[in-house]
Amino acid sequence: MARTDTHAVKDVKDGKDGNDLAGLEAGLDALETVQTGRTPFRTTFTQKIVPPVTAIVLVLAVWQALISFNVVDDPSKLPSPADVWGEVRTAWLQGTLFDYIWTSVSRGLLGFLLALAIGTPLGLLVARVRFVRAAIGPILSGLQSLPSVAWVPPAVIWLGLNNQMMFAVILLGAVPSIANGIVSGVDQVPPLFLRAGRTLGATGLKGTWHIVMPAALPGYLAGLKQGWAFSWRSLMAAEIIASSPDLGVGLGQLLENGRNTSSMSMVFLAILLILIVGIAIDLLIFSPLERRVLRSRGLLVKS
Repeated sequence: MARTDTHAVKDVKDGKDGNDLAGLEAGLDALETVQTGRTPFRTTFTQKIVPPVTAIVLVLAVWQALISFNVVDDPSKLPSPADVWGEVRTAWLQGTLFDYIWTSVSRGLLGFLLALAIGTPLGLLVARVRFVRAAIGPILSGLQSLPSVAWVPPAVIWLGLNNQMMFAVILLGAVPSIANGIVSGVDQVPPLFLRAGRTLGATGLKGTWHIVMPAALPGYLAGLKQGWAFSWRSLMAAEIIASSPDLGVGLGQLLENGRNTSSMSMVFLAILLILIVGIAIDLLIFSPLERRVLRSRGLLVKS
């Protein structure tokens, strides 16, 4: 009888352990399963559309209230939303609105791609070669903290008032951020991944491409986002300081033109366009890339 009870207890324990193991496997399967069903429009509307629209409406309401209640009674210091909208309408009717945007966006994206082509191999070299890291690692960190506007005067003296000067300023501002981003990503790669790769024959460039780069992708992507931010800020600084008819009128030059003519509505138009471009690039390029990387690692099931 005691023997029968012992077997019964053992069977119960085995069944409990089996249920726990099955539950654990189901949980792991759920983490690896990517939900392909579409998010309902109502959920998307309430979670992703309503909050930013509400914030914009509140900002416009506060802005208009400052004018209506004479908190700021001098329109030369703070134009009303209607005045800024009038500036937008004028630029649209003159056909110059998209010219302002495209002049700066084309420069910024091309400069960022050049910075990407230089910063990526440079970052890998610094991350993988100790001597190079000891030699230029601190220099990259120092360059990253240096304000981009500091590069405009020497770039003008060296290259003159042309697009090459603009691209030089962008590169000097963005390359250190991209390189440091990939260095940070490589530093966070678990050593076990590298040993496993070497065991499977992934060494040298093959190991870098198949092991290091995929594992360092989150840090690399963060460096790319920061690199774009530095590229955009560097370009705006260059356009504000260095002006020439041969360069065209970008958003930075539009901002400087508004200052020179004491037109605050033009100044606010330039600021809003610079802000809109920055938000659009993040939403259209970097946010989808970030979601894809997180989803591939099981960190983002729904998007």
